Amino acid sequence: MPPSPLASPASPASPSPSTTAERARQLRVVAASGLLGTAVEFYDFLVYGTVAALVFGELFFPGADPAVGTIAAFGTFAAGYVARPLGGILFGHFGDRLGRKSMLLLTMGLMGGASFLVGLLPTYDTIGVWAPVLLITLRVLQGIAIGGEWGGATLMVVEHAGERRRGLWSSFTQMGAPLGSLLSTAVVTLVVALPEGEFAAWGWRVPFLLSAVLLGVGLFVRLKVVESPLFAEVKKDRAESRLPIVEVLRRPRPVLLACCVGIGAFTAQSLLTSYLIAYATGIGYARPQVLTALTVSASVALVVLPCASALSDRVGRRPVVLTGALASAALAFPVMALVDSKSPGLLIFAVVLGHGVAQSMMYGPLGALLTEMFGTRVRYTGASLGYQGATLIGAGFSPMIAGSLVAGSDSSTPVSLLLCGGAVITAVTVCFVRETSRASLAGGAGTAEESGSPRTQEISA
Repeated sequence: MPPSPLASPASPASPSPSTTAERARQLRVVAASGLLGTAVEFYDFLVYGTVAALVFGELFFPGADPAVGTIAAFGTFAAGYVARPLGGILFGHFGDRLGRKSMLLLTMGLMGGASFLVGLLPTYDTIGVWAPVLLITLRVLQGIAIGGEWGGATLMVVEHAGERRRGLWSSFTQMGAPLGSLLSTAVVTLVVALPEGEFAAWGWRVPFLLSAVLLGVGLFVRLKVVESPLFAEVKKDRAESRLPIVEVLRRPRPVLLACCVGIGAFTAQSLLTSYLIAYATGIGYARPQVLTALTVSASVALVVLPCASALSDRVGRRPVVLTGALASAALAFPVMALVDSKSPGLLIFAVVLGHGVAQSMMYGPLGALLTEMFGTRVRYTGASLGYQGATLIGAGFSPMIAGSLVAGSDSSTPVSLLLCGGAVITAVTVCFVRETSRASLAGGAGTAEESGSPRTQEISA
């Protein structure tokens, strides 16, 4: 068999200059596709969370106590997270059987279509109880779409990237989250500047309707991507798994570790973005002040994410994730104390510390880490299931739980405890995860965490 174009430097055969140039070009296209595609998906997903915090309570759950309306709105927010593991399993199965690229086109189309329809959705005053029912249905479709998106986008980048700089290149996909947050926050900032009546009447629909434009751009770039060479090799050897989910769950340790190691990042992400809007405006901050804090934090994250990911290529995934988790736990109470100060400047500082820096250090290396924990023939399913399980536990229910506890205590202490608890889970889990930054991705069998290559086993924890 001819040498793989992703052969490590230690391989006896080296690719020709023309092959190397083509690899570099394709890697740039794949990275751009991962960045733009994930940004579009997160834009759609985060716009929902932002608008839910601002107006969904009164538009789709009228007549309820304001606190109850907020909790109900975040209940629909959680529905999307509940659906994400289902999307990971569904698209992971076909992604491991049929290929990564086709699934990425489907997930993007599904997400963009669902978001556009939210922008057209009648409210409770128009169609009654069907309004929240349809809202939840579209939210579930969003969750299914993003459940399949992350795994495919990350795998495409990592499987094209070779052995040495997988962390750095995978950070382009991870950067889609703050970039999507920046886009969503910028658009929402423009529409919340409208008079309150106009925003509630039609302004909230604009960010969702703009999904159609972003969808077109994302699909245009994604169509230029070629299939993952590692998957193509597995397909050629007929080594794909017939039921990837069964093979992954037969040895559940890797997917459980993948799930738990991401909980801290997603707890911080949801509490310091979507939930923070409802909490901060509830204690007296103006909406533009909160949105400014989120914009600054997302901008900082766009710098920290690639730096943390590149560092993980040099020192390992585990030390970087552990540092972020310990920092997040240590900052949990100080961050919320700064938010409670009701100073706009301290609010920005708090969100930058907790989300832009600490959360980004946990989140940056996750793309490479989770991908490296599974063999090629089950990698889409395994990495997606672990990642989406972490989002469900860490992010799906945190805003609803925080809203319920804060409403009963009039204190930010429950939020701090949730932030600290998620970070501690990540820190403890890191101690049980194998170091994977030097592991080879070649081969299709099993899961790297359980039955990886000798190189993986040599550097096990």
